[in-house]
Amino acid sequence: MRVSAVIIADEDLIRGMDEKVRQQITNVACLPGIVRAAYAMPDAHWGYGFPIGGVAAFDPDQGGVISAGGVGFDISCGVRMLATNLTAAQIRSRQRDFAHEMSRSIPAGVGSRGRIHLDDAGMDDMLTGGARWAVTEGYGTVEDLERIEEQGQMAGATPGVVSPRAKRRQRDEMGTLGSGNHYLEVQEVTDIFDDAAVRAYGLSPGQAVVTIHCGSRGLGHQIGTEYLREMALAAPGYGIILPDRELACAPINSELGQRYLGVMRAGINCALANRQILTHLARGVLERFFPGCQAPLLYDVSHNTCKEELHEIDGEQKRLFVHRKGATRSFGPGMGNMPPPLNKVGQPVLIGGSMGTESWVLAGDERSEAAALSSACHGAGRAMSRHQAARTWTGRGVQDELAARGIIVTSPSRRGIAEEAPGAYKNVTRVVESAERAGLARRVARLAPLVCVKG
Repeated sequence: MRVSAVIIADEDLIRGMDEKVRQQITNVACLPGIVRAAYAMPDAHWGYGFPIGGVAAFDPDQGGVISAGGVGFDISCGVRMLATNLTAAQIRSRQRDFAHEMSRSIPAGVGSRGRIHLDDAGMDDMLTGGARWAVTEGYGTVEDLERIEEQGQMAGATPGVVSPRAKRRQRDEMGTLGSGNHYLEVQEVTDIFDDAAVRAYGLSPGQAVVTIHCGSRGLGHQIGTEYLREMALAAPGYGIILPDRELACAPINSELGQRYLGVMRAGINCALANRQILTHLARGVLERFFPGCQAPLLYDVSHNTCKEELHEIDGEQKRLFVHRKGATRSFGPGMGNMPPPLNKVGQPVLIGGSMGTESWVLAGDERSEAAALSSACHGAGRAMSRHQAARTWTGRGVQDELAARGIIVTSPSRRGIAEEAPGAYKNVTRVVESAERAGLARRVARLAPLVCVKG
């Protein structure tokens, strides 16, 4: 190990983690050029190479590496939230019809296709422009862009290097949720914990918000598949001894490392554009059901990225490449390039629950830089595999149980609902409380689900 491996969680969460989490974060701490520590967030669980919930930063001037497994297959999977001017009571007054229309308008599920078909030129424009491209195409507003990391467009993308197969997989998937744990959820703000942050974020008790969780779909998965294979074959030539083949990597300053950075950034732009289109579609449904509805973007956070950032290491500002796999930035007040209302209280950190459980809005804490390179958890984290969940619950049973509690869940896949049953996840409130105590982020508001469109 070149640095320490740190698991940030309370004792019960740590005892509930798969032993693989400890082994994986230990392996990450062995990679060349890693600085300070390898971190596992409170929601950490077994992943490919890195644990999901893994954070690590690498110094390119010290032989630091970039790892496709440290980014993940669903590049820039992330969450965005719309803070509507509706109340939860208004949603409940038309809940079933609204849920049906939202599910009809938001393509979801394995292999789902949208109404947008991109030709070669359009694909390259999208991979370069991200959410900015989507706005110029009529999906959303310019005001949305200042509430997205990188203002909606990741610089340095190289769409010309993205493989034809990756592009082909994405040609008809823009504006789709996909499957697995991806969702669009309408939620009620039920509890407030930080008055200043709530005012800055535009939230209030009883308010309805819309949360969208999805990523780069087939394109991101194909990029991950291709570069994991290439990095694994190339590692010995760089003198890299891998503690686990799944940690395939390349020096950041190598040709392969730079090439992966360019295509990964194109994958980030794909995810940002996808969430922007879904935002436009969701707003259309809201307007049809509730004329005059306003749904401004609160914030959009990405998981599954590697981003170049400045961090203080041993009293010196260093240019580092920070991997966050199943983890999000958590910039405190005054950090990052955020608009003034957010800059004063810290970056919004959006933590998803699991259909039947609460979700959370947190704020980046000023302690987060020292605690874990300005990073926080991204969700509840799985407590059991999808296979095990599907053997434990039925999709219809989960739907009926949640409907009895006033939560409408729609999905093209009953098995998908079973795999994502609330009981298959850790206690999200315990995860959030651990994050707050460790200084990763502080609680702002708790949310309860009303409608969930599931992939």
